[in-house]
Amino acid sequence: MDFELTILGSASATPMLGRHHTAQALSVGRQLYLVDCGEGTQERLIEQRIRFLRLSCIFISHLHGDHFFGLFGLLGTMHLQGRTEPLHLFGPAGLDEVLTTQLRCSGTPLSFDLVFTCVDTTQHRLIHDDHQVQVYTLPMRHRIPCCGYLFREKPRRRRLLKELLPAGLTPEQLQALTRGEDLRDEAGHVWLRQLEVTEAPPAPRSYAYCSDTVYTESLAELVRGVDLLYHECTFLHEMLERAVQTGHSTARQAGQLAQRAAVRQLLIGHFSSRYRDLQPLLDEAQREFADTRLALEGLRVEL
Repeated sequence: MDFELTILGSASATPMLGRHHTAQALSVGRQLYLVDCGEGTQERLIEQRIRFLRLSCIFISHLHGDHFFGLFGLLGTMHLQGRTEPLHLFGPAGLDEVLTTQLRCSGTPLSFDLVFTCVDTTQHRLIHDDHQVQVYTLPMRHRIPCCGYLFREKPRRRRLLKELLPAGLTPEQLQALTRGEDLRDEAGHVWLRQLEVTEAPPAPRSYAYCSDTVYTESLAELVRGVDLLYHECTFLHEMLERAVQTGHSTARQAGQLAQRAAVRQLLIGHFSSRYRDLQPLLDEAQREFADTRLALEGLRVEL
């Protein structure tokens, strides 16, 4: 089953040619989740051939424009496309007020239910649970209420070893084996052990999205061991004072957090427009954590 992240935008507050405002698409099996929705996100989705109607949930980190100004346009397009399935939206307080005003003033009655969940950006807690993943909030330290999101895949079922299966098993019996259950006769005696005809599934995968924040060491425990960590790195470390003033992190700090949390891979993004060449940011992060990549637009990372 796919578990793939696509980078749609990786700029900070000011966009530039080839670098758009923050947005990411996470595909897990048949489910599609959007993380932040900066200006122009729907165009980026079109470029990446990602169908809008696949979206089941949208997660907004905070209400600075570079992270959600594309949301109303995306909702409007899905309305025009005739969406009828409910869409789940998660974000901080005030997002519902903004959207309600936009919908009312533009006379846009959505063709689908928009189910809004207001998240507490100061807490680490479970906010969404479906058949593919569980999603948790990650408290950020920014100039306004802000949170990241942690996606943890649910354990997959055991795999059947077809060449070892006896003939004549029913679909119900096959399902029981994939759930890790032995098959028993009417007297309760085990006649087929699941360990003999199945194998363990791959380990569940995980992705942590750390949006705008100053360096927060306590995050390391919340994201410990994740397969993929995205952490903002708006500035080089030589501009640490500016980073702290604006509620952001440096590339070195992103690498330090990844190292402290013992994650498998690190993506860095939210690049300031002052850096046309991103190599120095990558070099700085890699000195702290070798397995670091730039979150360049169009990048797809499959776990």
